[in-house]
Amino acid sequence: SPSLGRRRREAAEEEVEETPQEKKLRLAKLYLEQLRQYGDHGQRPELWCQLWDRALLLAGGRHLGNPAHILLSLQVQPPDPTSIRVLRGHQLPITCLVISPDDRFIFSASKDGALIKCKWEVESGKRLCVVPGGKKGTEEQHMGHASQVLCMAISSDGKYLATGDKNKLIMIWDAATCKRLHIFTGHRDAVSGLSFRKGTYQLYSGSHDRCVKVWNVAENAYMETLFGHQDIITGLDSLSRDCCVTAGGRDGTVRLWKIPEESQLVFSGHQGSIDCIQLINEEHMVSGADDGSVALWGLTKKKPLALARQAHGMQDAQGLQQPYWVSAVAALRNSDLVATGSHSASVKLWKCGEGFRKLEPLWDIPLVGFVNSLKFSAAGDFLVAGLGQEHRLGRWWRIKEAKNSICIIPLKQTVAAPSPKAPDGS
Repeated sequence: SPSLGRRRREAAEEEVEETPQEKKLRLAKLYLEQLRQYGDHGQRPELWCQLWDRALLLAGGRHLGNPAHILLSLQVQPPDPTSIRVLRGHQLPITCLVISPDDRFIFSASKDGALIKCKWEVESGKRLCVVPGGKKGTEEQHMGHASQVLCMAISSDGKYLATGDKNKLIMIWDAATCKRLHIFTGHRDAVSGLSFRKGTYQLYSGSHDRCVKVWNVAENAYMETLFGHQDIITGLDSLSRDCCVTAGGRDGTVRLWKIPEESQLVFSGHQGSIDCIQLINEEHMVSGADDGSVALWGLTKKKPLALARQAHGMQDAQGLQQPYWVSAVAALRNSDLVATGSHSASVKLWKCGEGFRKLEPLWDIPLVGFVNSLKFSAAGDFLVAGLGQEHRLGRWWRIKEAKNSICIIPLKQTVAAPSPKAPDGS
């Protein structure tokens, strides 16, 4: 019938054309999904090993992540609000933060004019390093930024730290000593997203000038520029593959940029401005928007696999009922655990349902203020939130009772995580 033919065409349009290698990797991920129902490989060792070997063969040696992390949400206990540690030092709202790969240090930045960038020790909570800022146009005379820092990223070996500011600049730092090494110029508006490609010193940057740039930090070199978004880029992320994903603000799209092919895939599903994005693994990502929705995506589908509307509830704004904006998202890599933040007085933890086709709420963690940045530790034993009295990109609201601070939220597990080794011990 005509209606059946139309539905089939629409379904085909939602599918993203994939290369043979991408298909193999997708099938490998499906084998890992099957492992979920068997839990630890000690329960069904023969079948577990068979599926794992099949997945490795299809992946062609690619890193598939630790299969023990897949169902981490079943192990995490509801966080105790009294165990949350608060680090104070920034005078103005936190805008971004990152955790070092060894989970020992936190780097943070804010809207401060003086305290531009801080380095914190996780165990003691001590502030180890402060880089002061200065006036616009004096960046060459002092070490810090001269305007608000909007984003930061750290290389997967912890050697380099990159920070991007409202004044179009990207600064590269030695993460160990907090010494500035280089300044990248080239963007024509605020730099709002940064990410190092895992295992390399290749840096991706997104900007309010609507373009993505690629840099080689080790050689202090610019590589190329990619165009496509119709509005400002508000968030950016990447993993091991030579690609990155971006959130396009009010153009309503998420985009996957394939760097070698100089091509892009366009995903749409939110109704508002898409303000934050993060990859969960090489095949799935999560995003949040100011329409209050949180979306789960598969990189082979142009529409969301799951969409949670009004994820943080509704607020009364000047007599109108509006959803709380989702201002930050975080995903524990290669797991089913996701966190989202807003200014609804709580951070929410979510479980990604089977096949990443569901988004199920787990717990609320009470935190007052705008949650402008969220990051899981690599081991998954704590979550860090950057709080502020204002949103990182503007001053639409001000929450006076909020504290501009960094909150470390312990995530206790009911059982010890299984060994990350492959089942055959290799």
